[in-house]
Amino acid sequence: MHGHRKRPWNRAPWVLALMTTLCAELTFTAVAVPKTWLLLPLLLVMYGAGVLVIREAVVRVGGGWPSLVLLGVAYQLAEDGLGLQALTSPRMYGAADWGLRAFGVNLTYWESQIGVHVVLSVLVPVGLTNLLFPAHRDRPYLSNKGMVGAIALAIVGVFGLRVFISGLMDPGCRTPWGWTAAFLALIALCWILALVVLPHRRTRRVRPARSVPRPEVVGFVSLYLTMAFLTTLLPLGLGSHLLLGDLMSPLQRLFVAALTAVPFGLLVLRWKAAADWSDRHRIWLIGGILVSHTAFMMYGSVSAVCVGAVTLVVEVYLLTVLTRHVRRRATGRRDGHHAAQLGAM
Repeated sequence: MHGHRKRPWNRAPWVLALMTTLCAELTFTAVAVPKTWLLLPLLLVMYGAGVLVIREAVVRVGGGWPSLVLLGVAYQLAEDGLGLQALTSPRMYGAADWGLRAFGVNLTYWESQIGVHVVLSVLVPVGLTNLLFPAHRDRPYLSNKGMVGAIALAIVGVFGLRVFISGLMDPGCRTPWGWTAAFLALIALCWILALVVLPHRRTRRVRPARSVPRPEVVGFVSLYLTMAFLTTLLPLGLGSHLLLGDLMSPLQRLFVAALTAVPFGLLVLRWKAAADWSDRHRIWLIGGILVSHTAFMMYGSVSAVCVGAVTLVVEVYLLTVLTRHVRRRATGRRDGHHAAQLGAM
């Protein structure tokens, strides 16, 4: 009789949970506020479990990047609208001074966090995990029981934000019931569109670029446009200095930021559809976003500059290691294919 083989341990979901936390907070907020590391257990539960649920749900229904983007928006609403209550709070982070506030909601903060969470909390961590575990790219990571557990942890994470961050930084703050209902409705709509509507619709093929620029150029473009988006909406280092505050009105900044983010997304889609798009391009694209994201926080104090510099060195080193790993894997596949061809002769 053959003994039951143990199911091999799947590292991918744990890596995704860690990547999400690192990309979203520990290479951003923690640069200016190193105490953020003390919240690592809560951040792993909220970010890690939340994005793991998003990735699992999209893969199980056969969805693609549009579904990930919509669920990233839903995730942002759950975190900032229901957990932190930062979308409606007039005091949290001092964000009420950053831009346009209307109907009781901070629209500037909302737009900035949609961009940050869709890209840094969802798309970048999922992309990095796919590069590390390409064989699992289109497969679920979790069993049904694991999925239920991840959903429960994500909900606990949102409540944890309400208690341990919103409750301490802005005690007494309560999102109006009308906006709570609106956020819940928007979250439900995003999930329905992402998991029921989009996977069964034929998406129009993006016209591919004739040729993709060198990976270094892709990295520079992503670095520049990420910084342009962030500095249009947010003060450097999340302090009090708005780089473009005297040049544009709050409403104009909302439009300019959107006109930065949307064309950038369309450009990336054209690049990805090109025949010469490669894993090196993906790594440089992600690297530009991450480096710019971290550099944005290196303002306001010597501590932020020092912590940010160390963070940037570690980011670049790890991306270099990933590039080498991807290159060795590609070389191994080519050698294996060549050996198989020789054996068949």
